[in-house]
Amino acid sequence: MKVTVIGGGPGGLYFALLAKKAWPRWDITVYERNRPDDTFGFGVVFSDQTLDTFKAYDLVTYERIRRRFAYWGDVDVVYKGKVLRSGGNGFCGCSRVALLNILQDRGRELGVHMRFQREVEGLEEFADSDLIVVADGINSKIRAKYAEHFQPLVDLRPNKFTWLGSTRPLDAFKYFFRETPQGVLLAHCYQYEADRSTWVVEMNEETWRNFGFDKLSETEMLPVLERVFGEELDGHPLIANRSLWRNFPNITNKTWVKNNAVLIGDAKATAHFSIGSGTKLAMEDAIALFEAFKKHTSVPAALKLYDTARREEVEKTQHAANVSLAWFEHMKRYFTMAPPQFAFGVMSRSKQITWENLELRDPAFIKGIHQWFARQVRDQGFDIDLQNPPVPMFTPFRLRDMVVENRVVVSPMDQYSAVDGMPTDWHFVHLGSRAIGGAGLVYVEMTCPSPEARISPGCTGLWNKAQRDAFKRIVDFCHANSKAKMCMQLGHSGRKGSTQLGWERMDHPLENGNWPVIAPSPIPYYEGVSQVPREMTRADMDKVLADFVRSTRYADEAGFDMLEIHMAHGYLLASFISPLTNKRSDGYGGAIENRMRFPLEVFKACRAVWPERKPISVRVSATDWAPGGLAGEDLMALTRMLKAAGCDLIDCSTGQTVPHQKPVYGRMYQAPFSDWVRNEVGIATMTVGAVTTPDQVNTLLASGKADLVALARPHLSNPYFTLQASAWYQHMGQYWPPQYLPGRDQAYRNAARERAEQIDLRIKARPASHEVKDGPVKKAA
Repeated sequence: MKVTVIGGGPGGLYFALLAKKAWPRWDITVYERNRPDDTFGFGVVFSDQTLDTFKAYDLVTYERIRRRFAYWGDVDVVYKGKVLRSGGNGFCGCSRVALLNILQDRGRELGVHMRFQREVEGLEEFADSDLIVVADGINSKIRAKYAEHFQPLVDLRPNKFTWLGSTRPLDAFKYFFRETPQGVLLAHCYQYEADRSTWVVEMNEETWRNFGFDKLSETEMLPVLERVFGEELDGHPLIANRSLWRNFPNITNKTWVKNNAVLIGDAKATAHFSIGSGTKLAMEDAIALFEAFKKHTSVPAALKLYDTARREEVEKTQHAANVSLAWFEHMKRYFTMAPPQFAFGVMSRSKQITWENLELRDPAFIKGIHQWFARQVRDQGFDIDLQNPPVPMFTPFRLRDMVVENRVVVSPMDQYSAVDGMPTDWHFVHLGSRAIGGAGLVYVEMTCPSPEARISPGCTGLWNKAQRDAFKRIVDFCHANSKAKMCMQLGHSGRKGSTQLGWERMDHPLENGNWPVIAPSPIPYYEGVSQVPREMTRADMDKVLADFVRSTRYADEAGFDMLEIHMAHGYLLASFISPLTNKRSDGYGGAIENRMRFPLEVFKACRAVWPERKPISVRVSATDWAPGGLAGEDLMALTRMLKAAGCDLIDCSTGQTVPHQKPVYGRMYQAPFSDWVRNEVGIATMTVGAVTTPDQVNTLLASGKADLVALARPHLSNPYFTLQASAWYQHMGQYWPPQYLPGRDQAYRNAARERAEQIDLRIKARPASHEVKDGPVKKAA
């Protein structure tokens, strides 16, 4: 087989040598536009896990790589004069040119042909090749020339960054954060060989312009940055190497394959440098392509497999990278945080690294975060044992006069099991079992203030005294048999009303017996399928307002500790807020101040009759996940309005406004919105969405992304999520009903043993260090 590799970077070279080693008869040629020793940039970074992979695929290359690398296990977050070190991370770095030379030498030994200073303009130059591997980098000429086929999307991120080097030796990966009169900036730094380190300097565009970097040459900017990072450089210079200021391009392609040509590395997709090296990702692409050819001798079949099998892993990496880069884009937001919380936020920013991950790597680091968090809670007037503090999820939290014993919340979940709005024995068991299960706060599903406000015939209501009394029976049981606080969520379905049960055709009209629906604008949820709602008049608003006030009074009489107004998920109040569903031209449409007018009227009317000592929260859809939907500035504005009106907590959900939404799912995927509101607006928040473990709960709380964490599906399958978590963490302060105490004792014994076994297994499963103890290269100085 004749193989052409366009681009002599690490990805292209690694595929070439792997393929030549496996199939010596293949004729493989690498074409590179630069000279063999040209490189733009400084060092590359690999983890111990990545080196494990390299070891499995080519031992010779692996041995040469590891003997050229500088090793470190520590990450330092340097912030406000404090150095917070997290150990046990297992990374190594070497110069990019050294890596290229290793791969070039190995390729030559195996018989790979190399042509340097050869520019490639198009695929037609290699019409006689059976396979063309396109590895020509982030500015790929091939991808650009055939853009109509590959369909790339390039999202230029707003932060400015530049790659620099220094002679400053480093003993850890360093994040140097600096707050200056011009703004906040950061240097990502690591050593890659003796007396050489990489410095990636990053800041937002406003800070960049305030420094005047938009007008300074490469030579002129160096002394400015040397002054800013003078303490960190310790007398060492910064070194430029085509160190241009850039915006990171987040690149994706609809397809990676064109006939017998295939994209790998940055030509295919990029991932922000804050989660690791693009070199690592390119070499992993090479391995994935190599594996595809081991499974298929046919080029089309192998490329099809690569484009599908590798894509899922790449998309996961890109998602984590996007979450990570967003943290750095908004790092100014976190500059009010204390150093321990800030450092924990840096380490856990991508959501791939959690409380327990870090505890396994460096128990002392987590112990410091643990102690700091406990002290903050104690300083709020709570009795916290600082010698043996609870993990964050088991600390109390206060909203007005209501105190929850832990930060775990049972999310409101529609059960579609009411009869004429009346909660039944199903609700008694459902809510009672979850209260007994230990959650600090239990939400009732969205409950409607009138019959016509229901989503479906199975929805609960609170428009009469019989319903009030049925709820009171549930609340009284929960209060008598647990320490859980109970929250009533009130909402009006709007245009999404008169629909089938959740396990039938959700959001589709009833087959018969429909009631009229209302909305701010006459826009159906499903065009041509759903009812067209009647545009609300002022009289309609007055009736809805009165219904909410009546239900609020009933909720208080039923004994609920907290009230939530539902302004999310495309229901009535959310339909006023979103520009996708509110097209009014009167005082209730247009700017966010107008779109919030009626929802604020409802909130203020409910707040006026709800007891002062009891808190009220509001659930919002922080984004519509659709073009033209709620903007970030609008989210900030509406949550500030709610805070000013007396709202105590924002329950941050997302979407469900329009059926053509395109959510970006992933673990804890809605947490960034909670983080944004909490740390920009300065109001307590609750996050919800794909939170599944106690470990994730602790991570979200310790990093300051939320004050409460709601879990929905985990509580459906396991009402005793919180009790089991208390056993896992050996937290003896969690309330267990006396009837369950024998089970508690057994649970704590079993959990202690299981956790010790799991930790032992995870330690054994960790990649071994690849540091050369007796070689020429020593550990990073």
